[in-house]
Amino acid sequence: MQVTKFKEAKRYEAANHFDVSALRLQGAEATKTSTFWCGISHYLPGGKAEKSASDFERVYFVIEGEVTVVTDQGTAVLGAFDSVHIAPKEMRFVENRSNSVATMLVIVSNAKVAP
Repeated sequence: MQVTKFKEAKRYEAANHFDVSALRLQGAEATKTSTFWCGISHYLPGGKAEKSASDFERVYFVIEGEVTVVTDQGTAVLGAFDSVHIAPKEMRFVENRSNSVATMLVIVSNAKVAP
């Protein structure tokens, strides 16, 4: 068993994220979890993750506040306890368009999609 206490979670820099504070909870450098990693992202008002795609599928689960997720399939405004699956190679843009901090659990697979 590997426990990560929230008060001891380490910050990490998420590429192309602005006004977002991210903490690693499991996987990557935090624990020996090997098939995925997860973290908590705090989006300040106006905070965003620029439009990009990844080889890895991911799930965003909003814990508190509201985030807007934009993909080629459309726009979704997610509130507390809403979630979205982002497929591998799917372009996405994430932004907090509200005046309150939004907190989101991020779960990302480590399994790369075959070309």
